[in-house]
Amino acid sequence: MSKPVTPQEMFDLWQKMVNPGAYPLQSLMFPVLDPKELDKKIGELEVVEHWLRANLNMLQLSIKSLEYQRALLEGGEKARAQAATPSAGGASPGELPNPAMWAWNMMAQAGKQATDAAQEMMAQAGKQASDAAPETRQPAPTKSRRRRKPGSS
Repeated sequence: MSKPVTPQEMFDLWQKMVNPGAYPLQSLMFPVLDPKELDKKIGELEVVEHWLRANLNMLQLSIKSLEYQRALLEGGEKARAQAATPSAGGASPGELPNPAMWAWNMMAQAGKQATDAAQEMMAQAGKQASDAAPETRQPAPTKSRRRRKPGSS
């Protein structure tokens, strides 16, 4: 398992990358035979690997955030296009709806729909009642009941 990278190691690595002449060059012509020197070189390369991975992750994060911003802008354009058409929310064409009024607009729309539905049901009930009643309906004859005297069967 590799050891954690310290800021000093990252700084030293950065200096080596920027100004390689400040350190003695070790090329393939002069291979290192000292195990301590090899361990040091492996450690430096691991630091470079961690630094590159961190930069790669930052680059991927930047790409993702830019893609997200692009999607938000495209969604905003769609919302502006929808807001430009007249809506039932009471906003005139070209005027953006007030987001603080969404609950009020929703309740007003639900109340209007309920009122319209109730009026339609009342009209249907009135029509059914008028269709069910015949035009020449006469009252049903009532039977006269005689009162019985007590004691008679």
